[in-house]
Amino acid sequence: MKISFFRKATAKVDALVVTAHRDRALGEAATELDRRGDGVLTRAMAASRFTGAANQVLDVVAPAGLDVGHILIAGLGKPNSADIRAVQDLGGRLVAHLNRAGARSATVMVEHWIHGDGGGPMVAEQAANLAYGARLRSYRFDKYRTKLKPADKPTLRRLNLVTRRPGQAATSFETLDRIADGVFFTRDLVSEPANIIYPESLAAEAKTLAALGVDVEILNQAQIEDLDMGALLGVAQGSARDPRVVVMQWNGSPKGPDDRPLAFVGKGVTFDTGGISIKPAGGMEDMKWDMGGSAVVIGLMKALASRGAKVNAVGVIGLVENMPSATAQRPGDVVTSMSGQTIEVINTDAEGRLVLADALWYCNKRFKPKAIVDLATLTGAIIIALGSYQAGMFANDDRLARRLVAAGRAVGEEVWRMPLGERYDKDINSDIADMKNVGKNREAGSITAAQFLQRFVGRAAWAHLDIAGVTWSKSDGPTVPKGGTGFGVRLLDRLVADAYEG
Repeated sequence: MKISFFRKATAKVDALVVTAHRDRALGEAATELDRRGDGVLTRAMAASRFTGAANQVLDVVAPAGLDVGHILIAGLGKPNSADIRAVQDLGGRLVAHLNRAGARSATVMVEHWIHGDGGGPMVAEQAANLAYGARLRSYRFDKYRTKLKPADKPTLRRLNLVTRRPGQAATSFETLDRIADGVFFTRDLVSEPANIIYPESLAAEAKTLAALGVDVEILNQAQIEDLDMGALLGVAQGSARDPRVVVMQWNGSPKGPDDRPLAFVGKGVTFDTGGISIKPAGGMEDMKWDMGGSAVVIGLMKALASRGAKVNAVGVIGLVENMPSATAQRPGDVVTSMSGQTIEVINTDAEGRLVLADALWYCNKRFKPKAIVDLATLTGAIIIALGSYQAGMFANDDRLARRLVAAGRAVGEEVWRMPLGERYDKDINSDIADMKNVGKNREAGSITAAQFLQRFVGRAAWAHLDIAGVTWSKSDGPTVPKGGTGFGVRLLDRLVADAYEG
């Protein structure tokens, strides 16, 4: 889909999009179109249930004399109630509607929908963000489908946005478009089956970021063994596929008094059977996206490099496959992590925290970052607590936590802070080792997992995002189609832009 910005609507298109507010109050472009069409829009609204409420779309067949096949009236709700997220959602809904209608080209008349703009610079930002939402919603993963019906194929090939400041809109969209590239890369990686994405091949995908100026280093099994990453290796030992640790560095900022990088660490279990503590068969196919945290880190590094972010950032991902076999670790085994701390493995299906333990320690020891954010599809318990709407956030630093909450609200990838504390920490003490990898029974499963991770970050400012409930969507959203969501790329890119870039 090609997205372009113009000052005037000149090209012939299949559909023209105008807007209306609550109580059928037509916008400027819609009012002019209604006048030219002898009240066609007013009559169409009167004959329908369309009221101009947010999320409503009314499809009107254009009368003779107008050089367009269809007119779409998009509802915006109460005047001046829209914000940037609402504009992005509008772009996504319009793309979905236009594809369902079979439109091949469309023009959207962008007006000053946000209070106080009056047609100034914000109009350009609105156009850029509407295009951004449209781009995000246009994502598809159908590379393995060989018999798509025509009705299942997207039709929209050209989307034109008319705004008073097309040049400024195009410039703003260029940055957003690069972020969308990172989101799409993450969605692709999460969507691939486990026979295509495994530790070696996922590391190879990360290596492609070198073309953007990212320094990518891939550690093989021998190098991981030399680093004494016993926790990560314990998970990997049941698989025929060797593990990998990938280090990605983006140096976009001149060195200053505090040139320590910002660090992102991701869990990359490319398939999780549960190991000897094997999962039930029903739904196990979903475990191909247990590498979602690592995919977010890769997509984020792509976004930062693509848009030339003025920040020094490092991404570290631990890649393993958790399989049951004659060589797999057993419940009751004790492993020694890179930190030297010993871990009693009570449940081999609590493997992600073992991978992250060594990845976090390695990242902190080597780079001494100013802050660390890790991401992992870590626990089913977080889905019970928060559903599929927000990620669980655990942090040892209030300022970092506040920044993540603000960034999540700004982009629509929200996080909810969960507790940490000494009482929870005691629940993972072991009788025979320094700790065990699960707490007691099923109580506070997400919290005890976070407490486990905290033992491997030292004094660094740290936040852990449990993204188990938000990595995959079973239904379409305004800007997130069904499937891999890419949740976390936009969140962390916004965190960087707002708090660390400069």
